[in-house]
This record gives sequence, C-alpha cells and structure tokens, in this order.
Amino acid sequence: MEVHFARTVAAYLTTDERANGIVFALYTNELPEPGEARPHRKTIAALTGVLAQKGITIRDGIYVTSTAVSPYDTPPGPDIAIPLSTTEYSQVNAEFIYRGSTIEPSNHLLLPAATHKQEHATAVEHHKQTILSRPPANATHDGHQLWTTMLETKDYPTDQDVLKLIAYFQFPHIRDRLMADIPGIDEPPERILFAQTTTAPDWSRIEWAKQLLTHTYTLTAPEHAAPILTTIGYINWWEGRGSKAHQYLQLALDTDPGYRFARLTDHMLGAGIIAGWNTNKTTACKNNLDMP
Repeated sequence: MEVHFARTVAAYLTTDERANGIVFALYTNELPEPGEARPHRKTIAALTGVLAQKGITIRDGIYVTSTAVSPYDTPPGPDIAIPLSTTEYSQVNAEFIYRGSTIEPSNHLLLPAATHKQEHATAVEHHKQTILSRPPANATHDGHQLWTTMLETKDYPTDQDVLKLIAYFQFPHIRDRLMADIPGIDEPPERILFAQTTTAPDWSRIEWAKQLLTHTYTLTAPEHAAPILTTIGYINWWEGRGSKAHQYLQLALDTDPGYRFARLTDHMLGAGIIAGWNTNKTTACKNNLDMP
C-alpha cells in the first residue's frame, strides 16, 4: 500500500521535468507506532525510495497536528513544536494572503439558495423543445453564441437568457461545447476539456464562468441542476481543487443519481487524475486573479 501511494505521488511530481527536490507536510493526529518517533514512517520511507529512483530528494518534512507544527525528522518535544495559532500572524502567512493564497476556514460549500420557481422549470422545458426542433449543429452554434456573449460581458445576464442557458446545458453534446468555450482557448475541444492544451487558459475567464454558473444555479429547478453543478465541479478540478470538485459532483448526483457525466468525473477524481494545466507552473491556476 505504501509503495503504491509513493509511486502515485512520484508520478505527479515527475510531470515537472525540472523538479529535483521536495518538502512534504504530514497532517495527522495519529500516534506513532511503538518504537517510532513519528507516525507513517513506512509511508515516508517508501516515498523516499521511489523518489530517489526518479532523481528527486526529500529536502525536509513538516509534521502538522491539529494544535502544532514541528520538523518531521526531529524527535518530538515541546521545545521544537510551534503552536498553529502563531502561524496566523507569521510573515509567510502574510505573504500567502497578499498573493491571494489562503486556506478557507471551512471546506463546506456555500451555494446560494435556488428559487425553485415552477415557471422557471416550465420555461427551461419550453426552451428544450425549441432546441430539439432545430438541427443539432445550429442548436450548438446558438448555445455557443449565447454562452460566449455571457463570458465576454462583465455583467450578469437576464433571467430569460439564464433559463435558455440551463436548457442548452441539458444536452450532452451542447454541454461539452459550452464547457470547451470556458477557458478561451482555440484548440480541439477534447484537449480543452482534459486540460491538455499547449496554450495556457484564461483563468480570470474561467473564474467568471464559475460565478455565472453559480448565479445560474439560483434559477435552476432540481430536475435541471445536475449539468450546472457538474460543470462547476469540473471547473474546480481544472483549478486543482479536487475536494471542492467532489462535493459539487456529489450534489449533482444527489439531484440526479443517474447523471452519468457527474459519476464519470467523480471516478476520474477518485483515480487521482490531475488536470494537465496544473502540472506546469506556467499554465496552472493562480489565486491572485484580476477578476471582472
């Protein structure tokens, strides 16, 4: 088990061909095994060996509990443990805040309440019938035009346009086209969706899309919510926020347990697949964005 974990971590790290060393942090409240100074010694030993085979050295380790932080390889003792509360006012934490990289106090999703008005659900069904009456290529083009206009306009759309957008997202072939429109990249859609483009995405545009879709959710009836929630989750995966992505996908499956795209995406996260953009610092998501 430890070797499998170590190989998985090594596979992530070696995507950066210039990486030659790491610093790890172990977050746990578990006690060490008898005769060990720190917990998970076997895991760290396996990781050290596998990384050494790849030419990567572990330069330091940090041991973090719910109350304190200390060096991993130093014998435990009150003289080396630093209370976590003191790190809130450290220079490093101040720099993280300045650069827009902070840890949220809770991992709980904060979604705005959906109105669940019957007239909204009826309007979406009406738009779906209109979409079905048009040739698929024409319907996809119309959805693309509506969505890209929203992405390029720095104001929230009208409720009627939002309801049309919800209807377009109900069709998988149109949904995929709309998702590929989000990063603002002119490359094949399949490469965009799997974050494997040669061009860096427009992260401010992606964040704006997430805000638009969160607003869209407020007008979405439960029977139409799964595609919207799944897309927000997928954006979180693009951004490297796997736990958030998983939560959105679970919400999507709560509304529609049979929604295949949400289930497949959640399986992808469970397999440890990282969005390609986040394996390269020039294309990875950064938090200090110039938001619209």
